[in-house]
Amino acid sequence: MTEIEKIATPLIAWITEQGLMGISREGILKGYCERLVQAGVPLLRFHLAQRAYHPKFGGIGFSWTRAEGLSHQHFQRQEAPIAAWLRSPFYRMLQLDNEEFRSSFEAEDMADFPLLGELHATGATDYFATRQLFGEPDDEPMNPDQPSEGMMVSWTSDQHGGFSEENLALFRRLLPHLGLALKSSSHRQMASDLLQVYLGRDAGRRVLSGEIQRGSSQQIDAVICYFDLKGFTRLAEQLSGPELIDMLNDYFALAVATIQCHGGNILKFMGDGILTMFNLGSIEEDATAALNAASELRVKIAERNIERADQGLPVAEFTLALHAGEILYGNIGAENRLDFTVIGPAVNLTSRISGLHREVGQSIIVSEVVQRAAQPSPHDMVSLGRYMLRGVAQPIELYTIYGCAT
Repeated sequence: MTEIEKIATPLIAWITEQGLMGISREGILKGYCERLVQAGVPLLRFHLAQRAYHPKFGGIGFSWTRAEGLSHQHFQRQEAPIAAWLRSPFYRMLQLDNEEFRSSFEAEDMADFPLLGELHATGATDYFATRQLFGEPDDEPMNPDQPSEGMMVSWTSDQHGGFSEENLALFRRLLPHLGLALKSSSHRQMASDLLQVYLGRDAGRRVLSGEIQRGSSQQIDAVICYFDLKGFTRLAEQLSGPELIDMLNDYFALAVATIQCHGGNILKFMGDGILTMFNLGSIEEDATAALNAASELRVKIAERNIERADQGLPVAEFTLALHAGEILYGNIGAENRLDFTVIGPAVNLTSRISGLHREVGQSIIVSEVVQRAAQPSPHDMVSLGRYMLRGVAQPIELYTIYGCAT
């Protein structure tokens, strides 16, 4: 067995084990770098970049240094690539479709790639980069602005003379195994991210953990919230498609952030509305969190409307209804198309309460069930009177939070 294989064999076994165990990318990369150093590799810095399948982030970078350990950074999606990426060795490799890049920090290299100048200033003597594609290679020329799925990797040394040929051979020997373990880990993370984005945090977690059988559900007590934009039909007739989408995204982003900040789960978007659930452990906690979210939303949307009006953008008011009760939470639908959602009388009643905004003249309506569960409450709850609702035998008293815009 060669000296390289003596080092590579146990490392490959360890990487494989980490991949099979589902260890995070952070855990795998930290252990990989530490084991290289323990094996005598003069590693100053390690960096890995991957595409991210996420609506907000286009990529993720992991950096390990001997002094600071492992860190990571998400890169937001942008219409135009940032200057640091365009002047990086990774971009040049993709641009020229080169498999590898190496530099001993010659003046010309540092002029072309600012990163190399920064590394040289820390004492770096050698920089080696390569890539590992995931999947079949494309016949089409590589597009550096839309790279194929895979990873770009670099190793930096501060040893006099840099990396030895044996070091580089070890990097190449380990790379496919590292790539396979990271591919497994990143795909699970991608599934988790996408499920949470499209289904909601709680529903996404449940589906990923195996709650995927049609009809599987559980009975829970929760507060149901219907959030809706007022006058949306009129605005839809007045605005262009892109303007309408921008407006929806602006208000929805504000509503979702506020609701989630108070522990609410976003169940689904319904046109210009949002169905939300608060299920924090007790109906008292749920009611308190829901009222806090409603009160905060009233303030934030009023502030946002002032900002939008100052910018000459269309503005919209909102309505919000809160009710609590027992609901069924789980998988509903057909065998090949399921929805993880809520159903039950409490959900239906929340919808009916939501339809009374114009009649009662208030933007926020709270059922007596939520009002009672939240006591004592810092909010000034004002009765709107008792109402008979379709499907309910007894009248129900409704409340609002004093100070809400009508």
